[in-house]
Amino acid sequence: MYDTIIIGAGPAGMTAALYAARSNLKVALLERGIYGGQMNNTAEIENYPGYDNISGPELAEKMFAPLDKFGVEHLFGQVVRVETDGPVKRVVTEDTTLEAHTIVLAMGAKHRLLGVPGEDTYNSRGVSYCAVCDGAFFRGQDLLVVGGGDSAVEEALFLTQFANTVTIVHRRDELRAQKVIQERAFANEKIQFIWDSVVEEIKGDDIKVQEVLIKNVKTGQVTTHAFGGVFIYVGLDPMTEAVLDLGITDEQGWVVTDEQMATRQSGIFAIGDIRQKQLRQITTAVGDGAIAGQEVYHYITDHVK
Repeated sequence: MYDTIIIGAGPAGMTAALYAARSNLKVALLERGIYGGQMNNTAEIENYPGYDNISGPELAEKMFAPLDKFGVEHLFGQVVRVETDGPVKRVVTEDTTLEAHTIVLAMGAKHRLLGVPGEDTYNSRGVSYCAVCDGAFFRGQDLLVVGGGDSAVEEALFLTQFANTVTIVHRRDELRAQKVIQERAFANEKIQFIWDSVVEEIKGDDIKVQEVLIKNVKTGQVTTHAFGGVFIYVGLDPMTEAVLDLGITDEQGWVVTDEQMATRQSGIFAIGDIRQKQLRQITTAVGDGAIAGQEVYHYITDHVK
């Protein structure tokens, strides 16, 4: 029996674990893979206080390091469902069932798919959702980045160190990324732009991607372009499959909370990218985690001890 089980070991989950454990609670941090979440896919982080520049995996390591000292149990497992009937909550994984007085949902979000022909066929054969992971395999090639937000433009900039050219295709006529990131992209001679357009289809041979069909949303014209790789950054979808039956999500699947990170279910909190909110950054995830860790302590004090 734990005081709290935190599902997900990204920056939000690790911060919640730290705050809860420092309050002398029995804490389990449950993750299906390596700690750090999407930070592990980020080559350079330049907007986290205290660092001019730090890699995602390095920041993840620094966040995780203090947890052992405060007795956080780091567990691995794929969550199937969460049960909330009665004062004892249960986290059911593929291998076991864990019990706790409170649960903190910090499963994060995953990259949204385009849903076009060829995307699934050439996944890992030219289609990627992580420039940091795969960029080095595309040296000297012409690459396409799909999207216009911070992630898309930052990853396009990252890819220029390997690629011959990087083309950003965006469905609007201007980027949504922060101005400072846009300026870097516009100043980079390797980066080109296709505006008001979307990907219609990804084609290739038996081995890898060869070309992409792109449609102009204003004129309807479809053109064919040769690319050796396609990197997709068109948004995020919440990883809430295991809790959709709890009645705590909105129509898009994001978990709804109050300012104390509490959901509609007593003793169930949610933090980080899984929440319904405007800004999804490491800094906001850490803030969510700190609040939830403290609120878990107050809940245990009021309802259990």
